Amino acid sequence: MSLRIVVCVKYVPDATGDRHFAEDLTVDRDDVDGLLSELDEYAVEQALQIKEAADDAEITVLTVGPEDANDAIRKALSMGADKGVHVEDEDLHGTDAVGTSLVLAKAIEKTGYDLVVCGMASTDGTMGVLPAMLAERLGVPQVTQLSEVSVEDGTVKGRRDGDTATEQLEAALPAVVSVTDQSGEARYPSFKGIMAAKKKPVEELELDDLDIDADEVGLEGAWTKVEDATERPARTAGTIVKDEGEGAKQLAEFLAGQKFI
Repeated sequence: MSLRIVVCVKYVPDATGDRHFAEDLTVDRDDVDGLLSELDEYAVEQALQIKEAADDAEITVLTVGPEDANDAIRKALSMGADKGVHVEDEDLHGTDAVGTSLVLAKAIEKTGYDLVVCGMASTDGTMGVLPAMLAERLGVPQVTQLSEVSVEDGTVKGRRDGDTATEQLEAALPAVVSVTDQSGEARYPSFKGIMAAKKKPVEELELDDLDIDADEVGLEGAWTKVEDATERPARTAGTIVKDEGEGAKQLAEFLAGQKFI
């Protein structure tokens, strides 16, 4: 039986762009370019390595987001994933991590899975809680923050590196895992892969397809939301310390005055 791998990816605003909030204090995604979250590229890479080591495996890339989020799916397909699922619905605007975990769980159950692979966090929200929420909703084990992962005989195994210790973890499938940016550099899509991605299937789903009510998600259904925000002030000219024998003292006084030391 084929190993069914689902990789959850997110379409995020480019961190190098000039990002702003919209009037409802959600991120203004129309004002900045988007891309596949870099941390999710590691999840795609690990899924591909698991597939290459397996006798038979299939990778489905899943995302929740606006129309442009399809670009994140296509990037993953060009890396080597087999098919995509895109959940898009106007009522999803403003959905937080809790609501997103609900949508992803429903979509994963509809798609079918043995192993769900996530990045350690998104590069926009950087919360890192979604894999655990997803495992709870699916009712399966979670093996998170892995720098090494493999699947053998119905068991997923991995290594978690901490500041003072390394843990070897494992769980029976089905399971949810998340991988860190130390798990291995993600491959670049080849020209052949980019062309092949255009022909790979991407299923479009809405909330009705997942039996989710609009009031369970979106900004009104969110458990967390931004109440107030102030635009960051423009950068001012820095302080120049001329070293005429007292440079080190002046620098120390400046740092102390800023409470850096």
